[in-house]
Amino acid sequence: MIFSSLLFISVFLPAVLILYWILPNILCRNILLLVASLCFYAYGEPVYVFLMILTALLNYVWARLIVRLPKGRRAILALAVLQNLGVLAVFKYAGFLAELWNGLGLFQVPVPEIALPIGISFFTFQALSYVIDVYRGEAQAERNVFRLMLYVSFFPQLIAGPIVKYHDIAEELQKRSLTLDGTLSGISRFAGLLAKQVRIANYMGAVADTLFAAQTSELNLLGAWLGAIAYMLQIYFDFSGYSDMAIGLGWMFGFHFKENFRYPYIASSMKDFWRRWHISLSTWFREYLYIPLGGNRKGKLRTGINKVIVFACTGIWHGANLTFLFWGLYHGFFLLMEEWLPVLKAKLVPSRASKVPVGKIQKEKGLAWRILSHLYVLLAVLIGFVFFRADTISQGFFWVKTMFTGFTLDNASMRLVMSMLTPLNLAALAAGLVASTPVVQRFRGNKICQMLSWPLALVLLALCMLCLAGGTYNPFIYFRF
Repeated sequence: MIFSSLLFISVFLPAVLILYWILPNILCRNILLLVASLCFYAYGEPVYVFLMILTALLNYVWARLIVRLPKGRRAILALAVLQNLGVLAVFKYAGFLAELWNGLGLFQVPVPEIALPIGISFFTFQALSYVIDVYRGEAQAERNVFRLMLYVSFFPQLIAGPIVKYHDIAEELQKRSLTLDGTLSGISRFAGLLAKQVRIANYMGAVADTLFAAQTSELNLLGAWLGAIAYMLQIYFDFSGYSDMAIGLGWMFGFHFKENFRYPYIASSMKDFWRRWHISLSTWFREYLYIPLGGNRKGKLRTGINKVIVFACTGIWHGANLTFLFWGLYHGFFLLMEEWLPVLKAKLVPSRASKVPVGKIQKEKGLAWRILSHLYVLLAVLIGFVFFRADTISQGFFWVKTMFTGFTLDNASMRLVMSMLTPLNLAALAAGLVASTPVVQRFRGNKICQMLSWPLALVLLALCMLCLAGGTYNPFIYFRF
């Protein structure tokens, strides 16, 4: 297991941050961050830390070969892609593929039991983006292998993202400013978003885990909806909380990572949702898969096929299970539907060029359609996350069916629902519904709120540490991806 959160916050992070400020130059600070990152990963993955180091070394070699052997650069890139995806396939998908093969009823193959290295999808994609950036001429091949190793292993976003593309931080690996304001802002953001993860995601996760583990006979319409909503909030606050903490940690050390979430639950279309949800993954697939496949440049049919491929890969990236593949294709279906159905395309993607004055009736119709659009997206995303959370596709279909037809109100099912409606769970649910919208953000510019931000951050950090010390904390969902 990776560093316990309490150990990380109370010992590891303060020690690294103090040493970082003491050291005189960027070279010494990079060495410190590299050593700290490798120790951070090796604490829980003493064997697989060598896999991560090997990944960095191999991609360092691939990029240098691309520069030195321009005539064979395409073949070298192909080898680099095969090597990176091959590592991912062996460690993440070998057992899954063997089980699929055995299910065909042909000759049986042994199912390998290989432990999944934490964060392998993240550091593999980061290493691959570096080689592709060098091939495209968007980045210089790194001469210093230790800087590349730092990029691949940097501990703030190593194990659960966001996915940082090499060209986004190439300059900061060599030159970055360290300011007190930046460090204090990073600490404040880290504390606030840790609270979001620990206080909201943890409680909602407990509700979702209990309900999804219940017997089918104990589940009714109320329990199914409560479990689905709880998981929808859990995964958002879990992953966005970690992403925001990684951004805050980056600020502490002078790095600036791009935002990974922009209130996805206020989206008005599925296309808009993916502009707001896990932005680093969606932009990675757009830059390194969708566009190379042809993007939208080769006709409507080819564009649709490219989107299906991208979302199939997006789904299976999350894990070796048919439920993830189904979830990816499910989202791809809605994106195609919005693009191909004229009514939805006109309503969900309003024209930017239209500046004609709108009358009162038209405004009311527009407001009603926006409300319906938001409800449509929330419902579609909610049902999609049911399959994402389910152990099997059949469980997912059963759960969705129960959400709309489970009118059983027997004692067992109602007892289960009522046991989840504790004051703390209800408070976390209400806080989650509010915090998933930009309502709170509107008060950040207020001077009183700015004055209280630091005391509030310290109080939240203290409360989170008490929760962590009490053992009431669940690990991040995205550790397993």
